[in-house]
Order: sequence, then structure tokens, then C-alpha cells
Amino acid sequence: MTTVGIIGGGAWGTALAQVAASGERDVLLWAHEADVVEAINTRHENPLFLTGLALSPRIRATSDIAELAGCAANLIVTPAQHMRAVLSNLPQQGQPLLLCAKGIEAGSLKLLHEVAAEVHPASPVAVLSGPTFAHEVAAGQPTAVTLAAKSEAQAQALTALIARPNFRPYWSTDLVGAEIGGAVKNVLAIACGVVEGAGLGQNARASLISRGFAEMTRFGLALGARPETLAGLSGLGDLVLTCSSTSSRNFSLGLGLGQGLAASALLSDRRTVAEGAFTAPVLREAAAKHGVDMPVTTAVCALLDGSVNVSQVVGTLLARPLRAE
Repeated sequence: MTTVGIIGGGAWGTALAQVAASGERDVLLWAHEADVVEAINTRHENPLFLTGLALSPRIRATSDIAELAGCAANLIVTPAQHMRAVLSNLPQQGQPLLLCAKGIEAGSLKLLHEVAAEVHPASPVAVLSGPTFAHEVAAGQPTAVTLAAKSEAQAQALTALIARPNFRPYWSTDLVGAEIGGAVKNVLAIACGVVEGAGLGQNARASLISRGFAEMTRFGLALGARPETLAGLSGLGDLVLTCSSTSSRNFSLGLGLGQGLAASALLSDRRTVAEGAFTAPVLREAAAKHGVDMPVTTAVCALLDGSVNVSQVVGTLLARPLRAE
């Protein structure tokens, strides 16, 4: 029996474990938290991160990452800024790595598939991204995602491993595009939450989504992404989802900022990670490096570091020179 490895015991990792187990596969899930390991193994639940879901008995949890060395493939579901450290602890066995986090590494400005390739040069690396709220995926509600790998054969093989009737991957060979969509949309979701929290209206949110997508596209093309990937599930699809629902951690963070709360207070009170808060300054630095204008990203950074308030940000954006679309 093929065993699928999941590295990361948060809501998204647990949801993906449930998907894999529903295909009659054994699943081995590594979690950092001892209470998560205990709850999954003894009660078949993860009350810390995914409350109210009965997990498949095919899912076994472990606190020893070395146990995952024998899995057919490992899905990496750790926060982006911890991925390099976690992968460094995974034994080098050459099995496929499917990256399910969204972000850009601080300092190096590398995309996560570049980080994984550095740490595990013998492993095929792929990316899973798209409009995916963990609780809906775990409940078996219909979901479609992008699965990108270096070759179509690799993408098809991993698709066959995780595809289910209600979980449909579309494969691609555009790793850059799949990653950029997921990273940038988290920052834009914070901005849309700000619009909601400040009561700026639906017109403003629609405008922000549209202009934010223009930023995503400019940045993606500068790094070699394909336009069709950015307009697909991992780009526009994920952007629409996370910019319109309080189920998005990033949108909820922006909502609090728009209501006048401090970023430090909002982030310190969170059990799960709003990746956009960590991605925003890294994305701003990467955009400057590549000469890409990203005013919404810059505005989010200013709100997060407390250097401006919402009224000042709105005024700055509206005062930008008039230009052709």
C-alpha cells in the first residue's frame, strides 16, 4: 500500500491528509505539536487546528520527521518561512516533494520550489496551489487546484496520487506562475480586508481586486510566469476566494487593520499564520529588485509596520497620477 506523507499538522495539512486517506491510501502526518500527534492517533481528530472533523483512521501522526523518508511522496505544508529548516531535517531519499505553502523566502527572495531544490537536489519538486479553504476541502466540498511540476509526466503522476472526485488538480509545468499567484494573493487579501473593515464599499473592493491582479501579473511576467497560469486557479481563482471571505486569515487580518487595530495585536493573537503579513515586505523587496511597480503591496507594508493609517493609504493610492489602464 502506497503511503503519502504530510509534513505540517495545521488545518491545511490535516485537510490534505483527509483527502489522501479518502483514496484508500495510508497517510503519515508529521506535526510539530505533541498534542496534535496525540489527538490524531488516539481520537482521530485535530481539535487545535481543524475542529469538529472526524479524521480517517488511515491517518497516523508522528513527531519524528525521519519516519516520512519512506513515503511515496511528501506534501510540504509548513509556513513558508520555516520550509527550509523543516526540509533540512527530512532525510534525503529522493522522493517527490509537493509544496503546499504560499510565500517567498525572506532574505534570499527565492520562490519555495527553488528553496526545496537547494535542500533536496535529488527530489522532484512540484507545487500545489489554488482556491482552497481547508475546512471545505476536509469536508469533501468540490475544489479545483493547480498542480505544477517541471515536467508534465511528473505533474500527472502526482495528480494521480492525490486526485479525488471532489478534489480536482489541473496540471501545469509553470512552477513560477503557480507560486507567484499564491504568494501575491495573500498580500492582496489583506488589502481587501482593509477595504471591508474601513467600510469603503464594494466598488472599492472590486477595483482593488482588479488592480491587484494587474500587480500580480506584472510581477509574475517579470519572473517568467505564464499569463494563463496567473489567470487560472492558482492566480485569479485564489485571489477571488481570499479577497471576499472572512474564512481567509489574510482577509481577517486586513479587516482588523481597517477597523483601526494594530498589526502587532492582530498577529500575536493568531494561532494560525496569516502568510501575507510575512510575504508583504519580502514581495516589496523582490518587486524593487525586478523593477516592478506594486503600489497595493507597498500600501499593505506601510499599514503592517504602522507607519501610516488607513486614511493616509487611501489618499496616497487615489493621488497616484492618472494613466491608461
